Amino acid sequence: MKNVFVFLMLFTSCAIFAQDKKITFGVKAGLNYGDNGKIEVTDITNAGSNILSERADDRVGYHLGVFLRGNLTDNIYIKPELQYTVNNSTYDFAGSSLDYDIQKLDLPILVGISVLGPIHVFGGPALQYIVENDLEDVRLGDVKNEFTVGLQFGAGIQLGKLNADIRYERGLSKNRASSIDQSIRVDTRPNQLILGLALDL
Repeated sequence: MKNVFVFLMLFTSCAIFAQDKKITFGVKAGLNYGDNGKIEVTDITNAGSNILSERADDRVGYHLGVFLRGNLTDNIYIKPELQYTVNNSTYDFAGSSLDYDIQKLDLPILVGISVLGPIHVFGGPALQYIVENDLEDVRLGDVKNEFTVGLQFGAGIQLGKLNADIRYERGLSKNRASSIDQSIRVDTRPNQLILGLALDL
């Protein structure tokens, strides 16, 4: 609960930063397509030698949340978003597959600029708090760092109160979750395309 409070405070601080400008509040939702990082399997009975390293197959996840958009100038805006995100990955090896699911809170803090009529481009850091991670049939311990930092950038189109955008996200902070016996390690960093729809309220 403390970590959720920190995210809410950061979101509110971004709103205060732009409070002397026009502020728009809205809701958003969309799909995430991509994966997390590699899975590594270690033979703990043989001096910890690495016997498998496999990248994840892409899968579709989703997100939903709220945003604030403050106009800094006629063409430049700041847009903090607070959203709940579910990422899914699948690892195929040795004739079987494992599903890896992550639930997290995301706080992208984006700066955008209108470039041609309703078209805009944007980018900025994305703070992430991992709420839960689950690897099928494997008991995982906590991730190394609950808070991580990523980067998002993309382009969108604003038509009245409706906005559609596509963006790329990559986790920057190294982070992983391990099985209780340390024989399996999973990279939790996202690497994905995000399609989103947002509505100004």
